[in-house]
Amino acid sequence: MTIQPECIGCIAAQSRRVCDAIHADKTLSGEITRYVDGKLEEADFSLSPPVLAAPLYEAMARIAGKYDLYDEQKRQATAQAREYLPYLRETIESAEDPFTALLKTAVVGNVIDLAAEVSFDLHDAINSVFDTPFALDDSHALHQALQNAKTLLYIGDNTGEHIFDALVIEKLSTLYPGCAITYAVRGNPIINDVTMIEAREAGFERYCSLCDSGVPTPGFVYELATQEARSLFDTADLILAKGMGNYECMTPQRRKGIAFLLKVKCSVVAASLGQNIGDIVCKFD
Repeated sequence: MTIQPECIGCIAAQSRRVCDAIHADKTLSGEITRYVDGKLEEADFSLSPPVLAAPLYEAMARIAGKYDLYDEQKRQATAQAREYLPYLRETIESAEDPFTALLKTAVVGNVIDLAAEVSFDLHDAINSVFDTPFALDDSHALHQALQNAKTLLYIGDNTGEHIFDALVIEKLSTLYPGCAITYAVRGNPIINDVTMIEAREAGFERYCSLCDSGVPTPGFVYELATQEARSLFDTADLILAKGMGNYECMTPQRRKGIAFLLKVKCSVVAASLGQNIGDIVCKFD
């Protein structure tokens, strides 16, 4: 997906949220927002929104003197997500359709998106998602494909959400014991996306392999990925990609066999999918 005019205002608003998140004073806030606003005036509309945003976040971190702009919020989101693990585990294990419950568990964490908002209500999100049908529902086709798959590349999204991903992968490895799963993370801190640090802390290696994609953008960009990540992308029987950033960066698709799991949070992605803001989506081609 390429940038649309409304994306410019969205990214500008994200810079204001960064200032709030890091408790920037008036001087620092002004420096950050002037820099971002100036760069957005020169925006290249051939890029995807995450690719345009990535160097701006790097610059904001540099101006603020922080390696990870959202380190505090990532810790809080992780702790909050862990509190819901017993409930989600019980929900999956007692479900009449465990596979759909797994997909809903994967999607529910997608509310933890600090590019969209600084605060979120995870309790309300969990209840809402489990009570909401997929507006675009290719889950049956995905279920059938997984039964024959030998390899799955699961591309993560946000920190906090990754705690739910670990539970999903644990259960997928039980449902499909013949399928080797690899979880791919971002190459360095960008917004609140999951990196190798958070993945290892969450214990993913008990259930799957880990891959540092090398990608510095809030979405998987094949051209920026490491050789290992590209090889996994090219050869995996199936790919499961979480969140809008991955959808934006991977559309149009380079290959078949990609499932996108996400909650629609903006009008541009809604229009691309033919859905509405707030819808949850399981798109599989």
